[in-house]
Amino acid sequence: MARVFSGIQPSGELHIGNWLGAIRNWVALQDQYECLYCIVDQHAVTGQYDPASLALRTREMAIGLLAAGVDPNGSLLFVQSHVPAHATLAWLLTTIAPLGELERMTQYKDKSQRFESVPAGLLCYPVLMAADILLYRAEKVPVGDDQTQHLELTRELARRWNRHFAGGDAFFPEPEPILSPARRIIGLDGQAKMSKSLGNTIAVTETPEQIWDKLRPAMTDPARKTRKDPGTPEICNIYALHRHFSPEATVTEVAVKCRTAGWGCIDCKRVLADNMIQALAPLRQRSLDLAMRPAEVTTILADGAATARRLASETMAEVTTRMGFLPEAS
Repeated sequence: MARVFSGIQPSGELHIGNWLGAIRNWVALQDQYECLYCIVDQHAVTGQYDPASLALRTREMAIGLLAAGVDPNGSLLFVQSHVPAHATLAWLLTTIAPLGELERMTQYKDKSQRFESVPAGLLCYPVLMAADILLYRAEKVPVGDDQTQHLELTRELARRWNRHFAGGDAFFPEPEPILSPARRIIGLDGQAKMSKSLGNTIAVTETPEQIWDKLRPAMTDPARKTRKDPGTPEICNIYALHRHFSPEATVTEVAVKCRTAGWGCIDCKRVLADNMIQALAPLRQRSLDLAMRPAEVTTILADGAATARRLASETMAEVTTRMGFLPEAS
Protein backbone atom coordinates (compact mmCIF):
# COMPACT_ATOMS: atom_id res chain seq x y z
CA MET A 1 0.00 0.00 0.00
CA ALA A 2 1.06 3.59 -0.59
CA ARG A 3 2.36 5.38 2.50
CA VAL A 4 0.49 8.32 4.04
CA PHE A 5 1.92 10.82 6.52
CA SER A 6 0.10 13.59 8.34
CA GLY A 7 0.65 15.58 11.50
CA ILE A 8 -1.28 17.69 13.97
CA GLN A 9 -0.07 20.21 16.52
CA PRO A 10 -0.62 19.42 20.23
CA SER A 11 -3.25 22.04 20.97
CA GLY A 12 -4.65 19.91 23.79
CA GLU A 13 -8.11 18.43 23.54
CA LEU A 14 -9.24 17.51 20.04
CA HIS A 15 -11.90 19.97 18.87
CA ILE A 16 -14.57 19.56 16.22
CA GLY A 17 -12.55 21.59 13.71
CA ASN A 18 -9.70 19.06 13.99
CA TRP A 19 -12.12 16.16 13.86
CA LEU A 20 -14.20 17.31 10.91
CA GLY A 21 -11.36 18.88 8.96
CA ALA A 22 -8.72 16.17 9.33
CA ILE A 23 -9.10 13.32 11.77
CA ARG A 24 -12.23 11.69 10.35
CA ASN A 25 -10.34 11.57 7.06
CA TRP A 26 -7.28 10.07 8.79
CA VAL A 27 -9.43 7.30 10.21
CA ALA A 28 -11.03 6.55 6.84
CA LEU A 29 -7.62 6.34 5.14
CA GLN A 30 -6.38 3.58 7.45
CA ASP A 31 -8.08 0.88 5.41
CA GLN A 32 -6.54 2.07 2.14
CA TYR A 33 -2.96 3.09 3.00
CA GLU A 34 -0.01 2.51 5.29
CA CYS A 35 -0.60 5.46 7.64
CA LEU A 36 1.82 7.34 9.87
CA TYR A 37 0.24 9.98 12.11
CA CYS A 38 2.39 12.34 14.13
CA ILE A 39 1.78 14.85 16.93
CA VAL A 40 4.10 17.61 15.75
CA ASP A 41 5.23 19.18 19.01
CA GLN A 42 8.34 20.76 17.44
CA HIS A 43 6.07 22.79 15.15
CA ALA A 44 4.24 24.03 18.23
CA VAL A 45 7.32 25.85 19.57
CA THR A 46 7.72 28.14 16.54
CA GLY A 47 5.47 30.71 18.23
CA GLN A 48 4.71 31.72 21.78
CA TYR A 49 3.65 28.76 23.92
CA ASP A 50 3.53 27.59 27.52
CA PRO A 51 6.35 25.08 28.17
CA ALA A 52 4.65 23.91 31.36
CA SER A 53 1.61 22.64 29.44
CA LEU A 54 3.21 21.26 26.26
CA ALA A 55 3.59 17.68 27.49
CA LEU A 56 0.03 17.63 28.84
CA ARG A 57 -1.37 19.03 25.59
CA THR A 58 0.57 16.42 23.63
CA ARG A 59 -0.89 13.60 25.71
CA GLU A 60 -4.40 15.05 25.45
CA MET A 61 -4.08 15.20 21.67
CA ALA A 62 -2.92 11.57 21.59
CA ILE A 63 -5.97 10.56 23.62
CA GLY A 64 -8.24 12.51 21.27
CA LEU A 65 -6.78 10.86 18.18
CA LEU A 66 -7.13 7.39 19.64
CA ALA A 67 -10.68 8.12 20.77
CA ALA A 68 -11.55 9.36 17.28
CA GLY A 69 -10.50 6.06 15.76
CA VAL A 70 -6.78 6.20 14.94
CA ASP A 71 -5.91 2.51 15.32
CA PRO A 72 -2.40 1.78 16.66
CA ASN A 73 -2.75 -1.81 15.47
CA GLY A 74 -2.92 -0.66 11.86
CA SER A 75 -1.29 2.79 11.88
CA LEU A 76 1.68 4.45 13.55
CA LEU A 77 0.91 7.15 16.10
CA PHE A 78 3.90 8.92 17.61
CA VAL A 79 5.30 12.23 18.84
CA GLN A 80 7.58 14.21 16.52
CA SER A 81 10.23 15.05 19.13
CA HIS A 82 10.60 11.35 19.98
CA VAL A 83 12.20 10.86 16.54
CA PRO A 84 15.28 13.15 16.39
CA ALA A 85 15.73 12.57 12.66
CA HIS A 86 12.87 15.01 11.95
CA ALA A 87 15.03 17.91 13.12
CA THR A 88 18.16 16.53 11.46
CA LEU A 89 16.56 16.20 8.04
CA ALA A 90 14.92 19.61 8.42
CA TRP A 91 18.35 21.21 8.86
CA LEU A 92 19.72 19.40 5.82
CA LEU A 93 16.76 20.55 3.74
CA THR A 94 17.29 24.18 4.76
CA THR A 95 20.56 24.04 2.82
CA ILE A 96 18.60 23.71 -0.43
CA ALA A 97 15.41 25.60 0.51
CA PRO A 98 15.01 28.84 -1.49
CA LEU A 99 14.68 31.83 0.83
CA GLY A 100 12.35 33.60 -1.57
CA GLU A 101 9.95 30.66 -1.55
CA LEU A 102 9.89 30.59 2.25
CA GLU A 103 9.17 34.31 2.41
CA ARG A 104 6.30 33.91 -0.05
CA MET A 105 4.45 31.38 2.11
CA THR A 106 1.02 32.82 2.92
CA GLN A 107 1.02 31.50 6.48
CA TYR A 108 4.45 33.02 7.13
CA LYS A 109 3.31 36.42 5.87
CA ASP A 110 0.17 36.25 8.03
CA LYS A 111 1.80 34.99 11.23
CA SER A 112 4.95 37.09 11.01
CA GLN A 113 2.83 40.22 11.44
CA ARG A 114 2.13 39.15 15.02
CA PHE A 115 5.81 39.43 15.98
CA GLU A 116 7.95 42.47 16.62
CA SER A 117 11.00 40.27 15.95
CA VAL A 118 10.16 37.34 13.67
CA PRO A 119 11.74 34.04 14.80
CA ALA A 120 13.63 32.09 12.12
CA GLY A 121 11.67 29.00 13.15
CA LEU A 122 8.52 30.56 11.77
CA LEU A 123 10.20 31.09 8.41
CA CYS A 124 11.53 27.51 8.38
CA TYR A 125 8.27 25.93 9.59
CA PRO A 126 7.43 24.52 6.12
CA VAL A 127 10.93 23.03 5.82
CA LEU A 128 10.31 21.05 9.00
CA MET A 129 6.95 20.02 7.58
CA ALA A 130 8.73 18.82 4.43
CA ALA A 131 11.18 16.86 6.57
CA ASP A 132 8.30 15.22 8.45
CA ILE A 133 6.89 13.92 5.17
CA LEU A 134 10.08 13.10 3.28
CA LEU A 135 11.68 11.32 6.25
CA TYR A 136 9.20 8.48 5.68
CA ARG A 137 9.17 8.88 1.90
CA ALA A 138 5.41 9.28 2.07
CA GLU A 139 3.51 9.31 -1.21
CA LYS A 140 0.26 10.84 0.03
CA VAL A 141 -0.46 13.62 2.53
CA PRO A 142 -3.93 14.52 3.84
CA VAL A 143 -4.03 18.32 3.99
CA GLY A 144 -6.44 21.19 4.29
CA ASP A 145 -6.58 24.12 1.91
CA ASP A 146 -4.26 26.13 4.17
CA GLN A 147 -1.45 23.57 3.83
CA THR A 148 -1.40 22.98 0.07
CA GLN A 149 1.22 25.70 -0.47
CA HIS A 150 3.48 24.03 2.09
CA LEU A 151 3.02 20.68 0.39
CA GLU A 152 4.03 22.18 -2.95
CA LEU A 153 7.24 23.37 -1.28
CA THR A 154 7.78 19.81 -0.03
CA ARG A 155 7.49 18.58 -3.62
CA GLU A 156 9.98 21.23 -4.76
CA LEU A 157 12.47 20.26 -2.03
CA ALA A 158 12.13 16.60 -3.01
CA ARG A 159 12.92 17.51 -6.63
CA ARG A 160 15.89 19.67 -5.63
CA TRP A 161 17.37 17.06 -3.30
CA ASN A 162 16.91 14.30 -5.88
CA ARG A 163 18.58 16.46 -8.51
CA HIS A 164 21.53 17.49 -6.30
CA PHE A 165 22.19 14.26 -4.44
CA ALA A 166 20.41 11.36 -6.14
CA GLY A 167 21.46 11.95 -9.73
CA GLY A 168 17.88 12.69 -10.63
CA ASP A 169 16.57 9.40 -9.23
CA ALA A 170 13.31 9.73 -7.32
CA PHE A 171 14.71 8.74 -3.91
CA PHE A 172 12.26 11.13 -2.30
CA PRO A 173 8.78 10.78 -3.82
CA GLU A 174 6.92 13.98 -4.64
CA PRO A 175 3.94 13.54 -2.29
CA GLU A 176 0.43 14.07 -3.59
CA PRO A 177 -2.28 15.80 -1.52
CA ILE A 178 -5.39 14.10 -0.25
CA LEU A 179 -7.85 16.91 0.37
CA SER A 180 -10.30 16.46 3.22
CA PRO A 181 -14.02 16.51 2.30
CA ALA A 182 -14.45 19.13 5.07
CA ARG A 183 -11.62 21.42 4.08
CA ARG A 184 -12.09 24.49 6.29
CA ILE A 185 -14.16 24.59 9.46
CA ILE A 186 -15.03 28.12 10.58
CA GLY A 187 -15.10 28.82 14.30
CA LEU A 188 -18.06 29.79 16.44
CA ASP A 189 -17.22 33.45 15.89
CA GLY A 190 -18.12 32.98 12.23
CA GLN A 191 -14.97 34.84 11.23
CA ALA A 192 -11.83 32.70 11.41
CA LYS A 193 -10.82 29.08 11.08
CA MET A 194 -11.67 27.11 14.21
CA SER A 195 -8.68 27.36 16.53
CA LYS A 196 -8.21 26.81 20.24
CA SER A 197 -5.95 29.87 20.43
CA LEU A 198 -8.87 32.01 19.19
CA GLY A 199 -11.32 30.47 21.66
CA ASN A 200 -13.86 29.64 18.94
CA THR A 201 -13.93 25.85 19.28
CA ILE A 202 -15.95 23.04 20.80
CA ALA A 203 -13.86 20.16 22.14
CA VAL A 204 -15.05 16.63 21.36
CA THR A 205 -14.96 15.96 25.12
CA GLU A 206 -17.30 18.82 26.10
CA THR A 207 -20.35 17.91 28.17
CA PRO A 208 -23.83 18.47 26.69
CA GLU A 209 -24.16 21.56 28.88
CA GLN A 210 -20.83 22.96 27.69
CA ILE A 211 -21.73 22.36 24.04
CA TRP A 212 -24.97 24.26 24.44
CA ASP A 213 -23.31 27.09 26.36
CA LYS A 214 -20.88 27.57 23.47
CA LEU A 215 -23.38 27.19 20.65
CA ARG A 216 -26.02 29.50 22.11
CA PRO A 217 -24.06 32.77 21.57
CA ALA A 218 -22.38 31.62 18.32
CA MET A 219 -22.46 33.91 15.29
CA THR A 220 -25.25 33.40 12.72
CA ASP A 221 -26.42 35.29 9.64
CA PRO A 222 -26.15 38.98 10.69
CA ALA A 223 -29.32 39.76 8.69
CA ARG A 224 -31.37 37.86 11.27
CA LYS A 225 -31.56 40.60 13.88
CA THR A 226 -34.94 39.34 15.18
CA ARG A 227 -36.78 36.04 14.99
CA LYS A 228 -39.01 37.39 12.22
CA ASP A 229 -36.16 38.33 9.90
CA PRO A 230 -35.47 35.80 7.11
CA GLY A 231 -31.88 34.74 6.52
CA THR A 232 -29.55 33.13 4.04
CA PRO A 233 -28.42 29.74 5.32
CA GLU A 234 -25.44 29.49 2.95
CA ILE A 235 -23.66 32.31 4.80
CA CYS A 236 -24.55 31.06 8.28
CA ASN A 237 -21.92 29.02 10.10
CA ILE A 238 -24.54 27.22 12.18
CA TYR A 239 -26.06 25.92 8.94
CA ALA A 240 -22.58 24.79 7.83
CA LEU A 241 -22.20 22.80 11.05
CA HIS A 242 -25.66 21.25 10.57
CA ARG A 243 -24.32 19.80 7.31
CA HIS A 244 -21.72 17.88 9.32
CA PHE A 245 -23.82 16.81 12.29
CA SER A 246 -27.48 16.66 11.22
CA PRO A 247 -29.37 14.23 8.96
CA GLU A 248 -30.00 15.40 5.40
CA ALA A 249 -33.71 15.91 6.08
CA THR A 250 -32.86 18.19 9.00
CA VAL A 251 -30.36 20.16 6.91
CA THR A 252 -33.09 20.75 4.31
CA GLU A 253 -35.55 21.80 7.01
CA VAL A 254 -33.00 24.19 8.54
CA ALA A 255 -32.50 25.90 5.17
CA VAL A 256 -36.24 26.35 4.63
CA LYS A 257 -36.90 27.57 8.17
CA CYS A 258 -34.02 30.05 7.92
CA ARG A 259 -35.17 31.53 4.61
CA THR A 260 -38.79 31.82 5.77
CA ALA A 261 -38.07 32.84 9.39
CA GLY A 262 -39.89 29.67 10.43
CA TRP A 263 -37.33 29.22 13.17
CA GLY A 264 -35.39 31.67 15.25
CA CYS A 265 -31.63 31.20 15.41
CA ILE A 266 -31.88 29.82 18.93
CA ASP A 267 -34.24 27.07 17.69
CA CYS A 268 -31.78 26.19 14.94
CA LYS A 269 -28.91 26.05 17.43
CA ARG A 270 -30.86 23.82 19.79
CA VAL A 271 -31.42 21.23 17.07
CA LEU A 272 -27.75 21.40 16.13
CA ALA A 273 -26.69 21.02 19.75
CA ASP A 274 -28.80 17.87 20.17
CA ASN A 275 -27.34 16.29 17.04
CA MET A 276 -23.80 17.34 17.94
CA ILE A 277 -24.13 15.93 21.45
CA GLN A 278 -25.32 12.61 20.03
CA ALA A 279 -22.50 12.44 17.46
CA LEU A 280 -19.76 13.33 19.94
CA ALA A 281 -20.94 11.15 22.84
CA PRO A 282 -18.93 8.05 21.79
CA LEU A 283 -15.74 10.11 21.31
CA ARG A 284 -16.20 11.75 24.69
CA GLN A 285 -16.67 8.40 26.42
CA ARG A 286 -13.64 6.83 24.72
CA SER A 287 -11.54 9.87 25.66
CA LEU A 288 -12.58 9.58 29.30
CA ASP A 289 -11.80 5.85 29.29
CA LEU A 290 -8.34 6.38 27.75
CA ALA A 291 -7.54 9.17 30.23
CA MET A 292 -8.00 6.59 32.97
CA ARG A 293 -5.40 4.31 31.30
CA PRO A 294 -2.33 6.58 30.93
CA ALA A 295 0.14 3.68 30.76
CA GLU A 296 -1.64 2.32 27.68
CA VAL A 297 -1.36 5.66 25.89
CA THR A 298 2.33 5.92 26.83
CA THR A 299 2.98 2.44 25.42
CA ILE A 300 1.18 3.21 22.15
CA LEU A 301 3.25 6.37 21.64
CA ALA A 302 6.49 4.59 22.59
CA ASP A 303 5.83 1.70 20.22
CA GLY A 304 4.92 4.10 17.42
CA ALA A 305 8.08 6.14 17.97
CA ALA A 306 10.27 3.02 18.00
CA THR A 307 8.95 1.94 14.61
CA ALA A 308 9.17 5.51 13.27
CA ARG A 309 12.81 5.76 14.41
CA ARG A 310 13.63 2.55 12.55
CA LEU A 311 12.03 3.83 9.33
CA ALA A 312 13.69 7.21 9.77
CA SER A 313 17.13 5.67 10.31
CA GLU A 314 16.83 3.80 7.00
CA THR A 315 16.10 7.06 5.20
CA MET A 316 18.81 9.02 6.99
CA ALA A 317 21.47 6.37 6.28
CA GLU A 318 20.83 6.88 2.58
CA VAL A 319 20.56 10.67 2.89
CA THR A 320 23.84 11.11 4.78
CA THR A 321 25.68 8.74 2.43
CA ARG A 322 24.47 10.55 -0.68
CA MET A 323 25.25 13.95 0.84
CA GLY A 324 28.83 12.85 1.53
CA PHE A 325 29.00 12.72 5.32
CA LEU A 326 31.66 10.62 7.01
CA PRO A 327 29.92 7.51 8.38
CA GLU A 328 30.14 6.69 12.08
CA ALA A 329 32.51 3.91 13.08
CA SER A 330 30.59 0.74 13.80
